[in-house]
Amino acid sequence: MAAKVDVDLCAGCGDCVSECPTEAIEMNDEGKAVVNDETCADCGACVDVCPTGALSLD
Repeated sequence: MAAKVDVDLCAGCGDCVSECPTEAIEMNDEGKAVVNDETCADCGACVDVCPTGALSLD
């Protein structure tokens, strides 16, 4: 299961984008993180680096 983004918590810092080893995260036009479910490896690297806790693995 791919990482999920709580857009209300996402501050748009981009830390998750640079941390993702599969390049599965991009920033949308609103400056929020978006995870590509097909390329996400469920590694949790983005969860660990997110300063606001906006990312989670279910």
